[in-house]
Amino acid sequence: MNRWRSGVTVAAMWMALATPLAAHAQDWVRTGTNLGAQKIRIAAADFKPVGSDPGLAAAKQTFDQVLYSDLNNAGIFDVVSKSMAPPVTPGSPQEINLASWSQPPANAAMVAFGAISIQNGRDIVYGWLFDTKNTQSPQVLGQQYNEAAGPDTARHIAHEFADAIISRLGGGINGIAESQIYFVSNRSGAKEIWGMDYDGANQHQITHLGQIALSPRISPDNGRLAFDELTNHGAFIRIYSMSLHRLVRFPVNDGTDYSPAWAPDGNTIAFSSSRTGDPEIWTASVSGFNLRRITAYRGPDVSPVYNPKTGNQIAWISGRTGLPQVYIMDSDGTNVQRMTDGGYATSPSWSPNGQFLAFAWSRHYGPGAPGGQDIYVMDIASHRWIQLTHDIGRTDFPSWSPDGRHIVFQVGSHGRTQIWTMLADGTQQHALTKAGGNQMPNWSWK
Repeated sequence: MNRWRSGVTVAAMWMALATPLAAHAQDWVRTGTNLGAQKIRIAAADFKPVGSDPGLAAAKQTFDQVLYSDLNNAGIFDVVSKSMAPPVTPGSPQEINLASWSQPPANAAMVAFGAISIQNGRDIVYGWLFDTKNTQSPQVLGQQYNEAAGPDTARHIAHEFADAIISRLGGGINGIAESQIYFVSNRSGAKEIWGMDYDGANQHQITHLGQIALSPRISPDNGRLAFDELTNHGAFIRIYSMSLHRLVRFPVNDGTDYSPAWAPDGNTIAFSSSRTGDPEIWTASVSGFNLRRITAYRGPDVSPVYNPKTGNQIAWISGRTGLPQVYIMDSDGTNVQRMTDGGYATSPSWSPNGQFLAFAWSRHYGPGAPGGQDIYVMDIASHRWIQLTHDIGRTDFPSWSPDGRHIVFQVGSHGRTQIWTMLADGTQQHALTKAGGNQMPNWSWK
């Protein structure tokens, strides 16, 4: 089964572009990580433990670590190092000394602080965010959480509080601390679909098919997971119910179908199918009605992805002119535009605001060609692009975070693939997975 017809490694295909832009000249990328404003310097005080419950020390340690990490990962803050923070744990507004946080060495403009306790089997957290320069009315945010105690409760509450801070200080854009990433892993012996928190925590297996599962795509409401299943009889699109924890029927399969993509309304799926002999882009309702072919051109058409802002456009990969290139079209197949020219591009991913495409690209494709396959971002209106990764391995399958400030992607090196993440301007690159081989990440819509 060749690459075109199986879709095994296809999440898109090729690209290149005119109007190159120097890597340092990235001011035109308005993804939320570089809006021209100076990053807010924020401190996260260790929360004050209240009570003597035997599980309190561990819960507090988890909470403090996760809150600090979430704020540091947000991409919009300059987070004060713990070594520069005052050695105090203010548990209430009456206990906070703003001057100690606003002055050197902390020099914080904002400080998050509060108290944590465990009472009657419940984790209780009071959290505040104060403006250190506003001595008259410093409170920016005040939150209270009361949830059943469990091994992940402190982590969950820290994510909630971090997202509340990020939303308040980040222009109303919701944080991603409670979002999920879905991916393919072979660590259980077969390639199955797995999930994890945005920061790589809580990695867990979702499917147990014993077959090859690929290309996971979570629905906009996080309730259903579409993916490819490769069997001895071909490639088929499957849908897994996250609430029922089992497969549910997708009655469209006929021939070789792969690379599903959800429309933002959650009612339609676009996919590539070879049912007419040549791989084309099709759409259908989740219930199996309204099956429609929207491309009809000799050469493989694969890896569709909807514009998540409007649902009115689809980006995809086509080999109709030779090497794979990125195209966009209206969701009914009209107004086709070729976006790239040259090289070999794969795996388009549309940003949440509908303005950018991320993709993998071998700009100089061919035997002995310099460079490798890296992640790029292109502004759709101007066709300008920037390169985000450099010399970390063969990269592929980028996927945007719901806040548009981060991108998760696959890195292949030394015969293994792992999932990495970075800010959408290419900074803060780091691995999320280490065990086994992991690939094809997909970030949840929210």
